[in-house]
Amino acid sequence: MSHVVIIAGTPSKRSRLTGLTDYSSHTLSKAGISVEVIQVTDLPAEDLVQAKFDSQAIQDALAIVDGADAVIVATPVYKAAYSGVLKLFLDLIPQEGIRDKVTLPLVIGGSIAHLLAIDYALKPVLTALGGRYILGGVYAVDQGIERNEDGTFTLAADITARLDRSLEELRLTLEKDGITIS
Repeated sequence: MSHVVIIAGTPSKRSRLTGLTDYSSHTLSKAGISVEVIQVTDLPAEDLVQAKFDSQAIQDALAIVDGADAVIVATPVYKAAYSGVLKLFLDLIPQEGIRDKVTLPLVIGGSIAHLLAIDYALKPVLTALGGRYILGGVYAVDQGIERNEDGTFTLAADITARLDRSLEELRLTLEKDGITIS
């Protein structure tokens, strides 16, 4: 069975980005893919800020990334770049820590003006981490994701359509590369 890790780099689990990560996790699970989520904000802040590589929580999170066949990197856009919380975690991943892994960026922002943050801010970092199979990514404007009273999220049809296409591309790439999907 293929294994995907979602690295959620949002400072708040109530962020609309959670709508994208929840949808992705559910869709991949339905396709028979094992999914694990790393909520970066759940890691000890001091360990992240001080880059404590010997921290058990950090080592555990890095082991999850290492064991994954694919990595979804999810972040809100702040000041035309990915979140600082995500940067703290990405800085701890070894230089070739995502080599040979399919990678899918998911980004959410306040307006379409930040669309290029995927290409100009996030993808260069993923490449520096050894990423060679970086899919196009999905950018969503936060107004297209509604936060429901029960804590779930409703995504606009155009967002689900783009996510579905990207997640299917991820699935097919894993299958093509010979990573077993049961």
